[in-house]
Amino acid sequence: MKFSSKCEACSLSPIRKFHPYVVAAEAAGRRVLHLNIGQPDVETPQAFFDAVRGFRNPVLAYAPAGGVDEYLEAVQGYYQSFGVSLALEDILSTYGGSEALQLTAACILDDGDEVLIPEPFYPNYDTFIGVTGGKIVPIPTTAEEGYRFARREKIEPLITPRTKAIMITNPGNPTGAVLTREEQLLLLEICKEHGLFLVSDEVYREIIYSGEPLSSLLEYEDGAENVIVTDSISKRFSSCGARVGALISRNRHFMELAMKICQGRLCAATLDQIGAAALYRTMTPDYLASVRDEYGRRKDALVEALSKLPGVTHSSPEGAFYVMATLPVDDAEKLQYFLLQEFEDQGETVMYAPGEGFYATPGKGRNEIRIAYVTQPRELTRAIQLLGLGIEAYNRKNGT
Repeated sequence: MKFSSKCEACSLSPIRKFHPYVVAAEAAGRRVLHLNIGQPDVETPQAFFDAVRGFRNPVLAYAPAGGVDEYLEAVQGYYQSFGVSLALEDILSTYGGSEALQLTAACILDDGDEVLIPEPFYPNYDTFIGVTGGKIVPIPTTAEEGYRFARREKIEPLITPRTKAIMITNPGNPTGAVLTREEQLLLLEICKEHGLFLVSDEVYREIIYSGEPLSSLLEYEDGAENVIVTDSISKRFSSCGARVGALISRNRHFMELAMKICQGRLCAATLDQIGAAALYRTMTPDYLASVRDEYGRRKDALVEALSKLPGVTHSSPEGAFYVMATLPVDDAEKLQYFLLQEFEDQGETVMYAPGEGFYATPGKGRNEIRIAYVTQPRELTRAIQLLGLGIEAYNRKNGT
């Protein structure tokens, strides 16, 4: 039997592919400290659970394909709170930001079409685009330049007749870079000039350490035909398991195409949308500030711990909750297998996301890792200590 060549070409997630090895390590009695996945341990606001418990309808029925009105209105109100006016028909409810990205790729790409994405990038973009027959064209960035990419001389030489979109994450995953307003405007200008979509993944919007006001590419109403935004409650409210997101655009034809797929999958989960609506209704500036400050505290602890490891260099995140680090090893993926299968210190070991999967350029990121600082500072400090001890043991074993 033959399978889809498009799916066969997709890679396993570098964030999740080591799960069987974690299970084996834990079965052997070792504790694994996780730096690999963006699953915060910040408590989910009680409003979500109260709303679900308060559901009193006698039948748990299908929701409308585009979303429960209560949720769509809550998203609309959230954007209005920082000056972005949306009609309800500009918003579709999705299974997290991931489905919003999948819908976007399905609606704008044909076989051979290209999407420009600054690398390193969130690895699942490769899957979402690859299964449509599309292709990622990387916009190279470097840690030395702070992963800045919004420059004409970097972007325009990559545009071809097959280019359909520029896709960004702002704030960045995995780099923590945050686009300035001038950079956002330049990207929109390039997309308007070349007839491209500008797909903006904004799930980390609140987590910016400078404390500047919330922003979105949806603010630029002259980009109505170009801008597509994907959003989610996962990081904003530490509610990753609810799987509630939003696909937002003022491009009417794009939204009509997306609705076809939404109708085909019937609806997003009714109860989760009701819980998500309650989160938005009860959200306060103080809550968002407290979440941002908590991640800032964790960032500082992580950076301090990393600074003590010989030969390790790392990014300085401006937002989100990730750090890219370069390790003094030949291969970060081989090191990860070693850490899970052979290494321990006082019954503990550590797990991260190897960096090669965050690049489209072959060979890049081989000695890099992405660290998610989503646990308590003491846990992060211990995890980095384990990383340092593991690097020493690995290099001794390999004679380097």
